[in-house]
Amino acid sequence: MQGVLGVKPHVPQTQAVLNFTTRWRRKFQRDHPEILDANLNSYGLRAYDATWALAMAVEKAGAATYFSFESDKTKKYMVGVSRNGQNLASALLGTSFRGLFGGFALEADGQLRASAYEVVNVNGNADRVVGYWTPPPAGELTTRSSSKVASQLGTVIWPGDPGAVPKGFEIPMSGKKLRIGVPVKPGFREFVSVSTDPETNETTVTGYCMDVFEAVVKTLPYALPFEYVPFAKPNGESNGSYNDLVNQVFLGNLDAVVGDITIIANRSNYVDFTLPYTESGVSMVVPVRPDGSKNAWSFLKPLTWDLWVTTFLFFLFIGFVVWVLEHRISKDFRGPPSHQAGTSLWFSFSTMAFAQRQNLVSNLTRTVVIIWCFVVLIIIQSYTASFTSLLTVQRLRPTVTDMSELLRKGEFVGYQEGTFVVGLLNSMGFSGDKLVSYNSIEGFDSLFQARENRGCV
Repeated sequence: MQGVLGVKPHVPQTQAVLNFTTRWRRKFQRDHPEILDANLNSYGLRAYDATWALAMAVEKAGAATYFSFESDKTKKYMVGVSRNGQNLASALLGTSFRGLFGGFALEADGQLRASAYEVVNVNGNADRVVGYWTPPPAGELTTRSSSKVASQLGTVIWPGDPGAVPKGFEIPMSGKKLRIGVPVKPGFREFVSVSTDPETNETTVTGYCMDVFEAVVKTLPYALPFEYVPFAKPNGESNGSYNDLVNQVFLGNLDAVVGDITIIANRSNYVDFTLPYTESGVSMVVPVRPDGSKNAWSFLKPLTWDLWVTTFLFFLFIGFVVWVLEHRISKDFRGPPSHQAGTSLWFSFSTMAFAQRQNLVSNLTRTVVIIWCFVVLIIIQSYTASFTSLLTVQRLRPTVTDMSELLRKGEFVGYQEGTFVVGLLNSMGFSGDKLVSYNSIEGFDSLFQARENRGCV
């Protein structure tokens, strides 16, 4: 690293620190002779101060009762709970002293008060202190201009050893613009569209991919001048596939490429991609079989024949049960046999519209009818939902469901011109004479119009 600025904790080089470091190094070398040139960092000094703080807090809280524990009745902890834990915590919050790392004092929320930091300038394998920074006391806000802060720092060696402080990115008045390559294709202009004005010969690039790229550029905190470079021949036609366009970045002819370019492993070996902002993948589009479910007898399809017959038998059974319970005590169910049979069947089937008018006398009959009306309500609602779905939702039945089926039957397969899909199809075993390319939505549709072209990827 050259010219990097950073911060690290400031350790005061007092006599106590030097004495402790010497003792620690001597003991560490005696315990671990195989480790040479061991150094104690700031975390070790903080751990030493924390141990002293804990020891002082134990003395304040009372050492006699500190090691007294009681069992945890809630079984929440594996060990017992200290009877003097709250006093120990309060004593630790009130402990302050001058340790090896500096002043030790805890804030009200239990956090260690921040100490001073060194502003270091890193060059190579060494760092050099160019200033110090101390955080303001808790509850105070300070505002200092960058020029005032810079005046309090020592000499900083910036990357490249410049004599002046680098200003970073500024609005460029002149210079080289980034050359952004864009694909040229006759169809699917919703993503990328390249058009040229015949009078002014000015090229305009639009589309969803361009909108995303320009929105990202606007959020940058600095100016990024660029120009679109269509990947086209002098006559305006495409100059190659997407792989050829990506390869121009690898060769250095373009600085970047923006467009509907799929991220694949082969391309990632040569260029870097941004995070994807749209879902990508390979899908198969095939014709569908005609939906023959809508005809004059469609109203029978929501229920199976078994369910139709079962429901009809239950209507007869409920009519019979009501007649058995009511014909002796209700005049509505009396009369000639034909009248009694007709009344019973009418009563049973009228429950579908809840239009029954016969007077029920027996409480047992009323209980049976209430349960039957609830069953009829469920059957009607289920039938209505199924029939509505049958009439409104299109039942898609694809003619092809697997790519291996196309390969086995030797069918023709279409692919978008210039994409990586042709390589994928070749790896799956499709030969070149069975592959047909298209470059627009109209060409996509024409493949389905021809009878010999069954599938399209």
